[in-house]
Amino acid sequence: MQTMLVTGGAGFVGSNLAMAFKKKYPERTVIVLDNLKRRGSEFNVPRLVAAGIRFVHGDIRNLEDLELADKIDVLLECSAEPSVLAGFGGSPKYLINTNLTGTINCLEVARKNAADVVFLSTSRVYPYDPINAIGVREDESRFVWESGQGPRGWSEAGVDIDFDLNGPKSMYGATKLCSEFVLREYEAMYGVRSVINRCGVIAGPWQFGKVDQGVFSLWVQAHYFKKSLSYIGFGGLGKQVRDLLHIDDLFDLLDIQLSDLEKARGKVYNVGGGRDTSLSLLETTRLCQELTGNTIEIRRDPVNRPADLAIYMGDNRRVTEDYGWKPKRSAETVLRDLFDWIREHETSLRTLSGL
Repeated sequence: MQTMLVTGGAGFVGSNLAMAFKKKYPERTVIVLDNLKRRGSEFNVPRLVAAGIRFVHGDIRNLEDLELADKIDVLLECSAEPSVLAGFGGSPKYLINTNLTGTINCLEVARKNAADVVFLSTSRVYPYDPINAIGVREDESRFVWESGQGPRGWSEAGVDIDFDLNGPKSMYGATKLCSEFVLREYEAMYGVRSVINRCGVIAGPWQFGKVDQGVFSLWVQAHYFKKSLSYIGFGGLGKQVRDLLHIDDLFDLLDIQLSDLEKARGKVYNVGGGRDTSLSLLETTRLCQELTGNTIEIRRDPVNRPADLAIYMGDNRRVTEDYGWKPKRSAETVLRDLFDWIREHETSLRTLSGL
């Protein structure tokens, strides 16, 4: 019987994936480890335990905490300090210790257990200056990449894994990229089977969104609870664009990958909603208004935040070629599922968020 350890397992991504794997494979043992630092993660613990998932209150920065888990066959590395703004204007120590040292601790556990590793990296490994240098035009509701020549690794389908990694990318992106390099060495030196998925924006139920992480969840919650928002940067127009991926689409991919990890061994994939599942903030606002029936105040701040991007969409074609996977759920479905979840848990969310 296979045993899976999910790090960051009480967070949005980790908890949803743990629940999905346990639901599909009830005979398997699923263990989640989380330090419960992020507000809202404690909200996930009761539902994890109720589903028959073992919860370990621990921190990946401490190798001893990771060794509290039983012998494992698969390690799903979802833990992170995920904010792009983390480290700006302050010490990056916690971020580095979590995103890099913590990942090394995870790899040590995988090595000792001869466990397979699925590493959730980030699209933020790609440097922001070259992406922002790609030509952009302004349409009615969004910024659009200009057709024509661009840097290697870019096309109108989005940013591919061949995009040049040189250049500033935020401390978050840098630590995740360093972790990718270390993981590759563990595979070469110790035979740890692994796959790296560079994820874009992931969204869906049980996500407690903030300005610097989980923006689509934040947008739906703010409209639902009638709280103000801001269009920040790029003229304050709300036309910056991101692709978004439903958490259930991510599960579908990981389930396929783990069924045939040899095919992915040593590979890196971009994993996101892609061009067809993308929204600007302005478009998101209109959809949230339709869902909730509420119109809220949205202020305009034209000043760009550090490391921000006018447009990011990932090119998923390589993972599609290898696994036949494509996102099934539209951007509208992501927002609708968020809305339904908020409505179902309105009282708890209002208390948790202080709304």
